[in-house]
Amino acid sequence: MTTTMYTTSVPVFKQLLNSLSAILTKAEAFAAEKAIEPKVLLEARLYPDMFPLCRQVQIACDFAKSVSARLAAVEVPAYDDNEQSFAELQARIANTLTFIDSLTPLQFEGSETREIVLRPGTPKEKKLTGQAYLSHYGLPQFYFHVTTTYAIFRHNGLDIGKGDYMGAY
Repeated sequence: MTTTMYTTSVPVFKQLLNSLSAILTKAEAFAAEKAIEPKVLLEARLYPDMFPLCRQVQIACDFAKSVSARLAAVEVPAYDDNEQSFAELQARIANTLTFIDSLTPLQFEGSETREIVLRPGTPKEKKLTGQAYLSHYGLPQFYFHVTTTYAIFRHNGLDIGKGDYMGAY
């Protein structure tokens, strides 16, 4: 059996975005139970020079949608980065899931050799094959931001574990 670009991307993004949504639900309940202002958690960071939790979730969604779109050869949807609440982050995740659910395996055919150009026309322009883009750039970036979100919540006392991170698969 051959592994397709679709099966190594979209289901992975869906699994971890759904687990991220479930973790956000737990975090919102945790904040209410402990009388923690939600903004405190949403602006939390692991270190002062790192992005806050809200931005980590936004970027995780950005990678899920942009990687999927580029591999499927469709336009990357644009989202405003203005989420400031648990509900708004949940909506962003839901929008991302809706978008990636709209893509079909057929759209990914041949994407492993398709040229993906990042930051076209800039000094930082980088050209990759679809396979390299997914394996060496897109998935690692996505995992980093999902993991950092998880770590910020754990650091702030949310009782979650590996099962919460992994979600249903």
